Amino acid sequence: MYRLPSLGSLSGQPAYADVRVAWAREGLAIHVTVEGKRQLPWCRATRPDESDGFHLWLDTRCSPNIHRATQYCHRFLFMPAGGGPKKDRPLARLLEINRARSHPKQVPPEGIGVHALPRHDGYVLSGIIPTASLTGYDPDDQSRIGFYYAVIDRELGWQTLGVGPEYPFDEDPALWAEAVLCD
Repeated sequence: MYRLPSLGSLSGQPAYADVRVAWAREGLAIHVTVEGKRQLPWCRATRPDESDGFHLWLDTRCSPNIHRATQYCHRFLFMPAGGGPKKDRPLARLLEINRARSHPKQVPPEGIGVHALPRHDGYVLSGIIPTASLTGYDPDDQSRIGFYYAVIDRELGWQTLGVGPEYPFDEDPALWAEAVLCD
């Protein structure tokens, strides 16, 4: 797995999470370790934008010059809790991107793998997004993808790959980074 930087820390954002990703032809994997919490994660399936968790934006066709998401742009959410009858199970889902021209194909809840391990000062969160859950994902044809992440925590704040919530990165693919998928 590759460790990702948090360039948002250059503008004063806290850096409290270790974020790692890996890719294969079968899909993408994430691994996030959050440390420094004194409170339990706040996670609500009905309020994903306000919940603690890891957000991942992907553009499987890497269109860095567009300002509105297409059907190839995805927003995934991974939460350490909020799922299950007692709301204590990890949860992963595909969320719609605001102002998108079109949306990727729907992903059933079982279409994204997620696992969480609570810790005394945070949590460890892992997930797998299979190729079948990524509209247009073809590393042989498109070796570049648009890529952005945000770890959002009510207690610790925002940790992002680049610019923070003062910019509309959550709906503007032109603000995302580019990842090159190489063997």
